[in-house]
Amino acid sequence: MKKPAQTSKPLGLYIHIPFCRSKCAYCDFYSLPAASPAAQNRYTAALRRHLAESAALMTSYEADTVYFGGGTPSLLGARRLKGLMKTIRGAFRLSPEAEVTLEANPDSMGDLRLARSLRRTGFNRISLGVQSADDGELGAIGRVHSFQQAAEAVQAVRAGGFENVSLDLIYGLPGQTLASWQRTVDRCAALEPEHFSCYGLKVEEGTPLWDRQEGLPDGDLQADMYLWMVERLAQLGYAQYEISNFARPGRASRHNLKYWTLAEYAGFGPGAHSDLGGVRYAFVRDLDAYCQCVESGGDILAESERITPWERELEYLMLGLRTVGGISRQEFESRCRMNFSPLQDCLERFARTGHAREEGGRWHLTPEGFLVSNQIIGQMLDVLAEMRRNRQSAGRPAPFKTESQPR
Repeated sequence: MKKPAQTSKPLGLYIHIPFCRSKCAYCDFYSLPAASPAAQNRYTAALRRHLAESAALMTSYEADTVYFGGGTPSLLGARRLKGLMKTIRGAFRLSPEAEVTLEANPDSMGDLRLARSLRRTGFNRISLGVQSADDGELGAIGRVHSFQQAAEAVQAVRAGGFENVSLDLIYGLPGQTLASWQRTVDRCAALEPEHFSCYGLKVEEGTPLWDRQEGLPDGDLQADMYLWMVERLAQLGYAQYEISNFARPGRASRHNLKYWTLAEYAGFGPGAHSDLGGVRYAFVRDLDAYCQCVESGGDILAESERITPWERELEYLMLGLRTVGGISRQEFESRCRMNFSPLQDCLERFARTGHAREEGGRWHLTPEGFLVSNQIIGQMLDVLAEMRRNRQSAGRPAPFKTESQPR
């Protein structure tokens, strides 16, 4: 008798590469500048071991996205990256159509031989951290590349066989004007990437930029930059699908969509986070501790908690309203077992002010709404909390626990 087809759950893999040539003035991610080849070799070996050991616990999954983030993963070099991909292919069930992304800085991707090697290894998407087309703005935030190098990097990865290229840009940089931001968007669009990620600068405490917050555009100017960008990218054929992300048809980041749609993903490396099997966990933000624990079989967890249904309800609202896909009555009532009407009343108020819109039975924020999404989502969460209190006070037992449960 013929065996039934094997079914599997989709899984995203995130691989953190914490090395970079130098630390940018705004960067708050866990990364280390100027790591030695020996440190990179040790980390690669530990990461391969961790991947192989973890895969044995994930046999019911098929990895359909793999994302190498950092840091600057391309600095690891073709040989080490090839070894990591070999481990992933051998340990996990990897979908033949998997999206495999490598983040890179332009100064590390101008080599055609490297691009060809990465493409043969199995990478099929490159995300380049361009940030600005103005070399003065790049220097102000500690970037070590020029825009010319960014253009050359795009040319190299195209020649190397990559048909899916994303560019990261930042608006609100020191000294940036609306005109210079417009030039950045247009010059980068001329490179014809398939995808843009465009973020407003957020100055984090503890970064070099925190201590010298001079010449930063104010909130009104940043809003003008954002609204102009949304309109301009739409004119150029890039549809917005999340607050900060824009893509040509069929080129939205499948891996990042997992975060916004509450899909499962497993992270590897120091500081990497996961959402898997109803548990959210993260590993230590310390390269040496991570390597030592993997090598000795020690505990690398920094935090771990079981996600309650109540937390998922909150996440459904918070993350859904970050996307143009938005939320719907049917999804909410199926997930949360509560009436959607109070939330719809709230959304209708935002629609009257131009901050929300209903299309095809789904509610989403407008570009103007995305600008104040924190306030809107905060009010929506207050409504949800009130709905939950009313349900409990009516004498109906809550169908979920409210306390976090350690794994």
